[in-house]
Amino acid sequence: MIEVTNVTKRYGEKVAVSDLTFEVRPGIVTGFLGPNGSGKSTTMRLILGLDAPNAGRTLVNGKPYRDHDSPLHEAGALLEARSVHTGRSARNHLLALAQTHGIGRRRVDELIESVGLREGAGKRAGG
Repeated sequence: MIEVTNVTKRYGEKVAVSDLTFEVRPGIVTGFLGPNGSGKSTTMRLILGLDAPNAGRTLVNGKPYRDHDSPLHEAGALLEARSVHTGRSARNHLLALAQTHGIGRRRVDELIESVGLREGAGKRAGG
């Protein structure tokens, strides 16, 4: 489970996220929708421990993401679609990540199926 509790993040005087609270139960594929500058990427960075909140806390399966021995076994995120190799398919991108983190091919296929991307998983990211 992902738990975000009373999280606030400021960059100087700018408030990027204000008193945000939500939870995501296991097995639920979740996305953030909103206009540019609404705090989506900042929230993900806070959950992944890439930035620290000014207030509140974020937990992934009961503890901060960075405190897990194998964080990608707990939750995965793609913050920038531009970081994907354009000649690689979604499946091959996930397989490369899985291989470097000790996650089996079968789990990659399970995830692709669970989010409804089986038909498009073999298409190259670059078109």
